[in-house]
Amino acid sequence: MRIMKLQNVIQTMENIAPLTLAEEWDNVGLLINPLRPRNVKKVLLTIDLTEAVVDEAIAGKVDLIVAYHPILFRPINCMNADNAYDRVVMKLVQKNIAVYSPHTALDAVVGGVNDWLADSVGEGEVSVLQPIQNTDAGQGRLVVLRRPVKLKTLAERIKKHLGLKNLRLASASKNSAIKTVALCAGAGTDAFKDIQADCYLTGEMSHHHVLAATMNGTHVILCEHTNTERGYLPLFRKIMRKALGNGVEILISNEDAEPIRIH
Repeated sequence: MRIMKLQNVIQTMENIAPLTLAEEWDNVGLLINPLRPRNVKKVLLTIDLTEAVVDEAIAGKVDLIVAYHPILFRPINCMNADNAYDRVVMKLVQKNIAVYSPHTALDAVVGGVNDWLADSVGEGEVSVLQPIQNTDAGQGRLVVLRRPVKLKTLAERIKKHLGLKNLRLASASKNSAIKTVALCAGAGTDAFKDIQADCYLTGEMSHHHVLAATMNGTHVILCEHTNTERGYLPLFRKIMRKALGNGVEILISNEDAEPIRIH
């Protein structure tokens, strides 16, 4: 198996989802660059970089973790092994494992997370909610469905696409057929600003934002945060395999999971 240099893999990642597409507040790119030169023959994909995922990577002798959600998101003043978050970073540094995060760049890019999520609602015309100037990319998507559907039908489509048994629904005061769906992976409230649609689809919204939407005639479908993102990983693996060739083994974490359970 051909071994690739870390920087070559990182350049490929940036070609797939240019970091210039990320939100200004985001922390994307190579977040842990190991002290010792690193060749990459095994990559682990995950949404969240928990301690269980790190232990999985160490046991599997992974060279690079591509974590959708960035670790080291906020400044660190000290590190304490009694803190699970700190232990994650300490273990990664100790084991010389690189960490890369594409996050909102992968959301925004054409063919990225939000386009995958748009596939869940049915056939229609797809456009960007919040375009990035001089690009075809941007945050969120608006789908104008070819045929209007009932809220129950739309919910069943989404559950099937995301592999879910349950999701949360908030019906609008006017329970009419749905023609337009505004969607955003993760937490979509900001992407929905000034957007009129028959339905909002995202992972999470606050109680008051949901209430405001339904009072204004918009249904809301909430699937929990990472359920709107994790299903993209198999497609992401295919994209990476095509870009990197056969020189790198790409795995999807078995330990990564949505932390919220509905009983």
